[in-house]
Amino acid sequence: MSDTDRYDVLILGAGAAGMMCAAVAGQRGRRVLLIDRADEPGKKILISGGGRCNFTNIHTAPDRYLSANPHFARSALGRYAPDDFIALVDRHGIAWHEKTLGQLFCDGSARQIVAMLEAECRAGGVETTLGEAIGSVGHGDGLFRVELARRTVRAPALVIATGGPSIPKMGATGFAYDLARQFGLKVVEPRPALVPLTLGGEEALFRGLSGVAADVVARCGKAAFREAALFTHKGLSGPAILQISSYWRHGQPITIDFLPDQAARWLVEAKRARPKAALRTVLAALLPDRLAETLADRLGLPGELGGMTDRALEEAGRRLSAWAFHPNGTEGFAKAEVTIGGIDTAGLSSKTMEARRVPGLYAIGEAVDVTGWLGGYNFQWAWASGWAAAQAL
Repeated sequence: MSDTDRYDVLILGAGAAGMMCAAVAGQRGRRVLLIDRADEPGKKILISGGGRCNFTNIHTAPDRYLSANPHFARSALGRYAPDDFIALVDRHGIAWHEKTLGQLFCDGSARQIVAMLEAECRAGGVETTLGEAIGSVGHGDGLFRVELARRTVRAPALVIATGGPSIPKMGATGFAYDLARQFGLKVVEPRPALVPLTLGGEEALFRGLSGVAADVVARCGKAAFREAALFTHKGLSGPAILQISSYWRHGQPITIDFLPDQAARWLVEAKRARPKAALRTVLAALLPDRLAETLADRLGLPGELGGMTDRALEEAGRRLSAWAFHPNGTEGFAKAEVTIGGIDTAGLSSKTMEARRVPGLYAIGEAVDVTGWLGGYNFQWAWASGWAAAQAL
């Protein structure tokens, strides 16, 4: 084995977590090889945030992440916070702005974030191999071995940073899970998250509202999010739905409060103020016309409000504040922004991201069973978990 094929650490995956880990480890004096089968690094970064990269969220906290172990993310997130990444962005002169709900975006392009990470990797002397398929991965004599097309490389440390299977058109696969299982790590069932929901049966009629959006509160179990919901030709999408999809399981209903700012008896009050108005007219003053018409039709209260009983109007108000939908599925990994599930955190150190039973093996980013809310939380996990692993390499 030549010295050129021996490294201190091999990192599989040149996405957000992998590049962060490589840059920090390299700048700590480690000889790092960053490997990705894609022809350029950071492909998911480039398409994120509409091309402007929602690179973190200032409201990051452990309770905004889903995991079989809800406390696992606390250590890494506490040691590398949004302010730390913002300082890095500022140091590279990248202009940014806060959009809504603590979400930070580049003023320019997501490509600036990739260029920043590439510059940080260069500063750490990181070697990068792109466009090469990874062959077999093995371990023996204290070294991990990765077979590439033109050579075999070895190192005492291996970092799994290849993400999950969401957005397969970007080259995403379940490779991280196969590798984890090979080394005896368990995998929590992966499923699509931050993904549109589909409707069927009688609820398919709502698909006729494709393109209509409204500010709502979406609920599933104890989880609730107030943001926009969007009707699509397949079902429901928009930020509120993407958020709630991470909590939804097949067979569960979700409920939508179409009028979260209205008091419980608002329709009774509307009857007093406008007895000759029709229900759809009153709803159209608060909701898009097509949505108001569909909801009014489904409520089955024709005629003027003055001709309806208070009880009927109270019941209509209750339905509008907790309208039940029964999704028949999601649009799958093809449209999922991230993956829930992944490499079981029970087998990893929350401080270093190292596998407890396989010294030198690490897992970071989306490959791990830690999934954030929509709005920059998953990037912050990538930065934090990558940084945490790099401190231990």
